[in-house]
Amino acid sequence: MEPLKHECGVAVVRLLKPMSYYQEKYGTWLYGLNKLYLMMEKQHNRGQEGAGLACVKMAAAPGEEYMFRERALGSGAIQEIFANVHGRFRDYPKEQLEDAAYAERHIPFAGEIYMGHLRYSTTGKSGLSYVHPFLRRNNWRAKNLCICANFNMTNVDEIFGSIAASGQHPRMYSDTYIMLEQIGHRLDRESERLFQEAVGQGLTGTDITLYIEDHINLANVLRTSAPIWDGGYVLCGITGSGETMAMRDPWGIRPAFWYKDDEIMVLASERPVIQTTLDVEADTVHELRPGEAIFVDKRGEIRLEQIIEPKKYAACSFERVYFSRGSDCDIYRERKELGRLLVPAILDAIDGDLDNTVFSFIPNTAEAAFYGMLSGFDSYLNKQKIAAIKELQGNASDEELQRILSRKIRAEKVAWKDIKMRTFIAEGNSRNDLAAHVYDITYQSLRPFTDNLVIIDDSIVRGTTLRESIIRILDRLHPKRIVIVSSSPQVRFPDYYGIDMAQMNEFIAFKAAIELLKDRGERKYVMDIYEKCKAQQDKPKEEIVNYVTAIYDPFTQEDISRKMAVMLRPAEIQAEVRIVYQSLEGLHRACPNHPGDWYFSGTYPTPGGNKKVNQAFIDYIEQVFLKQGN
Repeated sequence: MEPLKHECGVAVVRLLKPMSYYQEKYGTWLYGLNKLYLMMEKQHNRGQEGAGLACVKMAAAPGEEYMFRERALGSGAIQEIFANVHGRFRDYPKEQLEDAAYAERHIPFAGEIYMGHLRYSTTGKSGLSYVHPFLRRNNWRAKNLCICANFNMTNVDEIFGSIAASGQHPRMYSDTYIMLEQIGHRLDRESERLFQEAVGQGLTGTDITLYIEDHINLANVLRTSAPIWDGGYVLCGITGSGETMAMRDPWGIRPAFWYKDDEIMVLASERPVIQTTLDVEADTVHELRPGEAIFVDKRGEIRLEQIIEPKKYAACSFERVYFSRGSDCDIYRERKELGRLLVPAILDAIDGDLDNTVFSFIPNTAEAAFYGMLSGFDSYLNKQKIAAIKELQGNASDEELQRILSRKIRAEKVAWKDIKMRTFIAEGNSRNDLAAHVYDITYQSLRPFTDNLVIIDDSIVRGTTLRESIIRILDRLHPKRIVIVSSSPQVRFPDYYGIDMAQMNEFIAFKAAIELLKDRGERKYVMDIYEKCKAQQDKPKEEIVNYVTAIYDPFTQEDISRKMAVMLRPAEIQAEVRIVYQSLEGLHRACPNHPGDWYFSGTYPTPGGNKKVNQAFIDYIEQVFLKQGN
C-alpha cells in the first residue's frame, strides 16, 4: 500500500570464456551485456530512482579505454543506460560489430566483466553523482576501482574519520563515496606491496605491472577495510585489471546469490533473478554466506573466502515479507504461511461470522499471503463441516448435507490498483483527493450493510494510504465492518540498513503508542525514556542501549491495533474499522531462516542500529513531542 524505498539491487556478470565463444555459440558477443540487462530488469522492484552499469575490457592495449560506465536517473533509467550503451555501437559497420576479436579490442562496453546497480535514495541524497557504480581512476590498471552496493552504513562518521586519519581528503560525504576511497586506499597499499615484491625479484617495467595484476589479492583489501563497517551490505567491485569481488555483511542482513558454470559467473540480490536469466534450477544457485566474499581473478578462477567471522545471524525478514520477488519458491511459500497463520486473529475480528464475510487483498504484493489466508480458512471451514456432519449421526437428509457442504469462503477481487497517478497539484486538500483515487473497487462485490470485508496487505507502516485512500474507497461498498490485515507485524522501529524508514514519527504503531500514553497521562513516562536516551548520546555505539522499546511495554499488540483503527478511520465513513497484525511469533514461524526483525522488535543486529534509534527518539522528542506542548 505504502511503497517503501529500498537500497538497492546489484547484478554482476563475469564471462569465463573468450568473447568469440559467445559469438559462435549464441550468435553475439553481447551475451554478457544482455544477461546483465535481464538481471537488472528482473530486479526493478529494488530501485526506481536511478541505475548504472560498468564494464571492464580486459583485452585493451595501453592507450585504449578499458573501463566504461553509464548512469541515469528516474524510473526509466535501466532502459536509458542500455539504450545509451547500444547507441555507442551505431558508428561501427556490420562487419566489425560481428567480429568478436575486433569488438574485444576496440568497441566500448564490449568486455568480459559487467556490474549493474539499481538505486533508491534512502540516505536522502539524490542526483546523478550519487548513482552507483562509483569509479576511482588511476593510471595503473590494478588501482582502478569501481564499486556498487546494496547497503546502508550506520557509522559513516567513524569510517570517514579512519580514512581522514590516513591522510586522505574525501570530496563527498556519502557512505558509498567514502567506502570507495577507503577500499581504494587499501587497494593502493596492496598494489604497492606487490610492487616492492616485484622489484625484490629483479623485475622491471611492464613485468612489474603484470606481476601486480597476476598477484593482486582483493581479500587482503577487504580484510583491511571491512572490520570497521557497521551496517547491512552486499558490496560488489571490479578493478581495471580484471579482478571481480562481492562481499556480504557478517550479520547476513542483506541478501546475495551467485551461480557459476563453465561459461559464466553471476551474482544478484535475489535468487529467481538468476534462475530466470540463465534458466537454471534453484538448487544450483548459492547464497553468499555472512561475512563471505566471492572473487574471480583475471584468469577467471573463482574462489570463496571468509573475510569476517560471521556474527549473530540477522537475515532481513522484511526481504521475505515485502521487498524480494514473490517468484522465489521459498518466499512464495513463506508469504502464504504468513497469511495462513492469521486465521485465528481474523476470526476474532469478524466474531466468527464466516458466512457474512468477503475476503480480498491489496494489490499486488499481498496476493501470496491472500492465497495462504484462504487456504487456512478452507481448512477451518472443512473442520466445521466435518463436525456438523458428525453431529447428524448418519441421519442427515440430502438437503441438510447440501446445506453443510455448500458453505464456502467468499473471496473477491475488491480492490484494484490503477496506473500511478501523479498529484501535480500541491495544495493539500486537492492532493489528498487525487491520491484517494490510486485504488478503485469492484462495485456490488459484497452485500451492503450485511457483509464484513477482510482485506489483507503485506504491511501497514505509516497508515497514510489507508486513511486518505483505501478505507474511504472500501466504505463505498457499505460493508458492515472493514478488517484491515497486515501479514507482517507492527512496524515499530526505524531501519538503518537500507530501507527508507528513519524517523520515529513515520510509524502509525509508534504514534498510536504515544497517543495511548497521552490518554493515560503518562507524559513523564515518555520523558523518562528520553532522559535515558539523552544520557547515553555521546557514548560509543557499542555501549548504547535501546531504551526506545519501553514505549511499547505498557500495551499489548491488540491495544495498539485498536488505537490505530481509531486514528486511521476517517470520520465520515459508516463502517466499523478493525486492524489485525501478524504476531512476531507468527513471522518467525513462517520465515524461520530470516530472524532479523528489528523493525518489529527493536532488536538491532549491530551497535550502530542502537545508536541510530537512540538519536531518532531524541530527535522526535525535541522536534515533535515537546513542540506539541504535551
